[in-house]
Amino acid sequence: MLSLTERCEHVSEVRQVTPRTRGCEECLALGAPWNELRVCLSCGHVGCCEDSGHAHALKHFNATGHPLIASFERGETWGWCYIHRRYFALPPESLPKRRSALAAGLARFFKR
Repeated sequence: MLSLTERCEHVSEVRQVTPRTRGCEECLALGAPWNELRVCLSCGHVGCCEDSGHAHALKHFNATGHPLIASFERGETWGWCYIHRRYFALPPESLPKRRSALAAGLARFFKR
């Protein structure tokens, strides 16, 4: 993993995002399973990793050009730049925050 001093220029675009769902957005809509989750650090899209059957995080990058993702797995603190194909360490304040079950339910109810 790269240290923060070895990161690519896209890392300067990292900002705190709120994950839009607790699971892969597209897999939830399809009723499909996923392996691990990734969060887009541009918009908060939650997609499944490339080891999952659909690789929705990669498809999101291909559709939007949003270059940075972070792991959405507990205890993991890395990010990935699709453009430069590099890992980088995320500072604690930039880690995606998991929504509580109550907050996720309210967001679905109010369609946010």
